[in-house]
Amino acid sequence: MFRPDLRDKPVVVLSGNDGCVVARSNEVKRLGIKMGVPFYQIQNEVRQYGIVHFSSNFSLYGDLSSRIMRILSHYTDDLMQYSIDEAFLDLSHLTTSEELVSTCRAIRREILRGIGVPLSFGIAPTKTLCKVAADYAKHYDGYHGVCIIDSDDKRRKALSGIPIGDVWGIGRQNSAKLTRSGIRTALDFADHSEMFARNLLHKTGWETWRELNANPCIITREQPMKQSITYSRTFKHGVKDRALLEQAMGEFCANAALKLRKQHSVCRQMVVFAHASRFNNEPQPFISDTVTFLQPTANTSEMLERLLYVVRIQWREGVAYKRAGVILMGIEPAAGQQQSLFDERDRERDNRLQTAIDKVNAHFGRNTIKQAVYMQQGEKLFETGQKSPEYTTNFREIMTLHV
Repeated sequence: MFRPDLRDKPVVVLSGNDGCVVARSNEVKRLGIKMGVPFYQIQNEVRQYGIVHFSSNFSLYGDLSSRIMRILSHYTDDLMQYSIDEAFLDLSHLTTSEELVSTCRAIRREILRGIGVPLSFGIAPTKTLCKVAADYAKHYDGYHGVCIIDSDDKRRKALSGIPIGDVWGIGRQNSAKLTRSGIRTALDFADHSEMFARNLLHKTGWETWRELNANPCIITREQPMKQSITYSRTFKHGVKDRALLEQAMGEFCANAALKLRKQHSVCRQMVVFAHASRFNNEPQPFISDTVTFLQPTANTSEMLERLLYVVRIQWREGVAYKRAGVILMGIEPAAGQQQSLFDERDRERDNRLQTAIDKVNAHFGRNTIKQAVYMQQGEKLFETGQKSPEYTTNFREIMTLHV
């Protein structure tokens, strides 16, 4: 979107601290570079083929994803976001194949024009067949981004070209089982008996078999509330400065609390931890404690107070802390909480303040308002030397046009 000069060039995105390849352009896939390979192992290929590499930029990816999902939601009341770049839409109110295809192409044009991301649409009676159709739409230009499976002939032809290991829901172990049984393609599996699918792969495999045979059984539902939320990172170098560790862990805590509020829940406990490299020859002191809140909370300030208390009590001079994080547990819905008789906090005031901060940050950009303990600009605790600008979420990095 923002670097048209990189179109048709090999590009990879790297994991935390620029460790492993976690996303690849089609050009990189054709070079045979595997997902998850350590970046240092492909340095020869980087030089030979001019592979461009970027550090992860989750703020940018998440913002673009939310923009796309908002547009998709205008076309249906039943939208299930499956991942950051994938969603299922119920378009059953459209009655003909022509309407379905024309609507999906209109959505595709709107998103391509307004955001700049090309989408591939798969249209079919079941979610698993939708994934199959979307794969064809993505890899074959003749579909112009939209592939529909609206007849049994099209279903069988599409499944005949899909290796069994590429079917959504099969997985590596089940793929090996099916291959040993002489099944090579999705059509081979779909043509076997229902009893065969249930006996060999149990419920999940049976559901996949039914979906491949155009019988919907994966129901659209709301994403379940997370039962725990973890936010942790490995530092580029060991951290010996307590203030720096507090800044980093404060940001972890704030991010975890925001996730908690986004799913309208609160937590009863928070695990705080930080430890040195596990490759040290001698045992090192570590920070570890479980905080129990008198009243379940999702308030960033309250959680930060308890986190900082733990860090300052257990901090040991001279230890190089290599990894740190927080884990939120005992998660339950925020609505209908029983108040504690011994709670001295003005929770109504705290909640109003937190809501106001969240609204400002949602409108003007993440961390427009933040607690003072957050990581300061310029502190490089993590390896992100090739991070692209936050074009849509940071005013300081917005694009400038010279006319």
